[in-house]
Amino acid sequence: MRTAAALTSAGVIAAIGVVAFGELSSWAASRRGFPRSGSETSEGATDPSASHAVLVLGYRNPGPRANAINRFRVRAGVRSVDPEAAESALVLSGGAVAGALPEAELMRRYARDELGFTGAIRLETASTSTKENIEQAIPLLEEATSIAVVSTSHHALKARICLRRLRPDLAERLVRGGDYRLGELWWVKPVEAVLGRRSLRRLTSAG
Repeated sequence: MRTAAALTSAGVIAAIGVVAFGELSSWAASRRGFPRSGSETSEGATDPSASHAVLVLGYRNPGPRANAINRFRVRAGVRSVDPEAAESALVLSGGAVAGALPEAELMRRYARDELGFTGAIRLETASTSTKENIEQAIPLLEEATSIAVVSTSHHALKARICLRRLRPDLAERLVRGGDYRLGELWWVKPVEAVLGRRSLRRLTSAG
């Protein structure tokens, strides 16, 4: 009896530790890769004359509807739109990697038809990787005075690093998006943290 209780307690403690690891790692990643002036979030007040772009990165999506990960990313993108900016736009990025329709188009449908988002949307439908997300989206970001990159935390950090390497001038316009929330997707964050850290190590080691 005591052994069973001890094992149960150990399992609970281990599970809490895994969840806490995912939350802490995601929180830390969500605050990296910004210029010093980019510590503010895109949800806060902005210069009312500013133009704000929220770049939402797609995830492979074989079905005809945005999957759970893409739905989360679109929701995070919508809440990252700055209501104080003179102009704000969602830039949805992702090609037809795993299905017949581009990820960007599936995300657009979800934003319009299910979330009721009525703001400006721009689509990038050719990319098949994170680096291509950034390369292909750059023309849609050029005019923005502030840019938020939205995805899961480690993936968004990878994209910010790619943007800084490709266009350091645009990287100076980065602000935080609303993609990190305590307890949101808690079951995904530990896995994303492990895979995301591995991907970031490969990216940084490749120079």
